[in-house]
Amino acid sequence: MNDPDRKIRVLVAKPGLDGHDRGAKVIAAAFRDAGFEVIYTGLHQTPEMIVNAAVQEDVDVVALSVLSGAHMTLFPRVLELLRAEGADHILLTGGGIIPEDDMEKLREMGVGRLFGPGTPTSEAVAYIRDWFEHHREHV
Repeated sequence: MNDPDRKIRVLVAKPGLDGHDRGAKVIAAAFRDAGFEVIYTGLHQTPEMIVNAAVQEDVDVVALSVLSGAHMTLFPRVLELLRAEGADHILLTGGGIIPEDDMEKLREMGVGRLFGPGTPTSEAVAYIRDWFEHHREHV
């Protein structure tokens, strides 16, 4: 299963009640332009819906866009559900309006790097590529 030409599969999701998806669409387009296979779930997804889609689509990465302030609830819940599904090999990353202290707490829980407003999309692309190269044997 270790295909060197396999595309990185990324699920981009908008959890919760936040209705602002411009950033999610921008990052999804950047991931596509970088050669990733992208699944965008759309607005108002529950953590359960996101994890179900991630497992069904056999993704390598789940990228959440959270602007609602609920990041300390949503990221841990998605991480918990991924682990419960035996899908803890999937990278959970994302971005939004997340204070640095909260980013650090989420990292300590097992969430990957998080990106704030104004971060060049190339940084997220490079981070995922680097993560994938180091974890390819597990996917």
